[in-house]
Amino acid sequence: MPSLEIFIAFLATTAIFAFIPGPAMLYAAAQTIARGRWSGLMASLGIHLGGYVHVIAAAAGLSVLFHAVPMLYMMVKFAGAVYLIWLGISLFRAKTQGEMNSVGLEQKSGKRAFFESITVEVLNPKTAIFFLAFLPQFIDPAAAFPVWVQFVLLGTIVNMMFSSADLLCVFLAGAVLNRLQRSNRAQKLMQRAGGAILVGLGTHLALQKG
Repeated sequence: MPSLEIFIAFLATTAIFAFIPGPAMLYAAAQTIARGRWSGLMASLGIHLGGYVHVIAAAAGLSVLFHAVPMLYMMVKFAGAVYLIWLGISLFRAKTQGEMNSVGLEQKSGKRAFFESITVEVLNPKTAIFFLAFLPQFIDPAAAFPVWVQFVLLGTIVNMMFSSADLLCVFLAGAVLNRLQRSNRAQKLMQRAGGAILVGLGTHLALQKG
């Protein structure tokens, strides 16, 4: 592991990156606004677990493929963008919880948000590039732990810190939602707002260069 000074710098830098509003926080907030706090929490868990795919890929050196094969990077990025847009459109078309009133609806929405979020995170090549560019700055080849172990340990810390920011966003969005969830009309507006955020994220990802 890196020295104490470097490790403290790593934690401070990670915290700055984690709590700057970004796509993952917006995505978690959108799921919360559209489907409720439970779905937002499950979405955060899905993003967290999906992040470990990129941590393992970075440790195994697989993320280098995105640098070596730009076409692969573009294909994965475009697939992720299309998936986000499709999720947003689905929220526009879906009925609200008040309209359906089915038993276990909240649990079903949470389960759906969980699996959707894993897919969204895995199809985000920018996460892979981030780990590949960020973590090596704090890796010590002369340390007692092998390089790949350091990648996994530091990547896990990064993933947990980013997830804590996502959870904060979910609870803030949930607090706002509780004030607006008294009518079917308000629920529908919130659901469409969440869908609009997802469509916007997907469009931004598709049009963004690099």
